Amino acid sequence: MAIIFVFIDGIGIGKENEFNPFYTNQLPAFEILSGGKLCESCKEILSAKHVFKHIDANLEMDGLPQSGTGQASLFCGKNMSQLIGKHFGPYAHSQTKPFLKDQSLFSDVLKLGKSPHFINAYPKPFFVNAEKRSRWSCTTWMTMGAGLTLNTEDLVVNGFAVTAEIKQDYWRKKLGIELPEISEAEAAQRILKKTNEHDVVLFEYFLTDKAGHEQNPENAFSSLDRIDKLLQELIKEIGNNTLIITSDHGNIENLSVKTHTRNAVPLFAYGEKAHVFEKIESIIDVKKAILKCFE
Repeated sequence: MAIIFVFIDGIGIGKENEFNPFYTNQLPAFEILSGGKLCESCKEILSAKHVFKHIDANLEMDGLPQSGTGQASLFCGKNMSQLIGKHFGPYAHSQTKPFLKDQSLFSDVLKLGKSPHFINAYPKPFFVNAEKRSRWSCTTWMTMGAGLTLNTEDLVVNGFAVTAEIKQDYWRKKLGIELPEISEAEAAQRILKKTNEHDVVLFEYFLTDKAGHEQNPENAFSSLDRIDKLLQELIKEIGNNTLIITSDHGNIENLSVKTHTRNAVPLFAYGEKAHVFEKIESIIDVKKAILKCFE
């Protein structure tokens, strides 16, 4: 049994209106997971192998939630916005870095004698820029803090890692790196294969947050369609694993504004250990529930 943790940046639960691409488009995986179009009117689902909840990402702070504190709170199970006195992002804050190193999901999974894995890969320019400006994301900081190595482009070429935009086309178009385009289903199969070696497999997807800031309906649908197709394959092939999906804050669900939102974010749990997530109320609760799956 493994946990497949899909972190999707910038998806909240919005209204049933023309500004919400979850409402205006057909997204089969999200509709399976939420019992309909992902909107405020969707009722929670609480069953042994399928949980859907509306959970808080505002962290008891005024203002719009941000990725740096939201992701650190999600991965460490602590209210990082309260710790530093504000929402902060998009990168890890100096005061949250020690927690991401020593008290994160990955470090605690290792303490249980289990194996975590971050399947995203990064191109050479990412490492150069991150080192130069010391701007590591929360996921990369957590991975390195746990003593794990970040995946590089050779692992993508050989089919052992996944690019953050799933299909490998951005690396070719934006960076000139020669990679064949793959399907969302093939990317999902790479994730599934890693469950044979690791107990927690994390995949991070960011195009949703980018599209939300752009306020472009076509880009919004395109970004959601990619992750939806990947999720369709994971749902179909879940086996005795458990799929966990959540976000750090809302954004793409309201294209009438280019900022993040204070909407609740979805928590989906699908598979053998889904019932463990029934009582989650906030993104802070997710880490503890994942660890409980191994008791």
